Amino acid sequence: MSSERSPSAASAERTFEEVRASDVPALVALFDRAGCTCFCRYWHFAGDKNAWLERLAFGRESGIAELTETLGRTDRAPHGVVARSGPDIVGWMKLTRAEHVEKLYAQRVYRGLPCFSGDRQDVFTIGCVLVDPEARGTGVARGLLARALEVARAHGARFVEAFPRRGEHLGDAEVWTGPFSLFSAAGFEVVNDFGPYPVLRKALASPA
Repeated sequence: MSSERSPSAASAERTFEEVRASDVPALVALFDRAGCTCFCRYWHFAGDKNAWLERLAFGRESGIAELTETLGRTDRAPHGVVARSGPDIVGWMKLTRAEHVEKLYAQRVYRGLPCFSGDRQDVFTIGCVLVDPEARGTGVARGLLARALEVARAHGARFVEAFPRRGEHLGDAEVWTGPFSLFSAAGFEVVNDFGPYPVLRKALASPA
């Protein structure tokens, strides 16, 4: 894990906004401070486990290039939200249409669940959450989620789904999709209650 610290990570002066293409350098810096080399590409990676581990070890530039390309798209769908503190980004939440993260829904514990039947149009997904190590426990994740729900609603979402890991004494690497308590406190309902891998969903009212 990088020892580099963000000078404004613990600041209370934060804003929460939809991510922009120009945010790539600050977003990459956040991943570096957190010691993460995935650059939020796992749900889009087509290779097997060994290929993914190789990507994590040696594919830094490829990950950054793919992140840059993704955030540069204007396809009428969100890519995520960020927490800003001064010039730094201290939090990231991946938010996208469910159809854009097919790999997530194809995971063994989620594949073919009854809760995913019926009309899936305008269902959005929270794919991952990352908070600067120096800013954890200070409300960044709550702010990200609140803004993500606003962004999803503005983009026409009817529902937002989340896939937190549930359990006691989980490490940071086990809650990369967000902690269960974060979503339950925001009114998400459990729509599939399977041990440590529940599926949560929140219905959104139409924008005024």
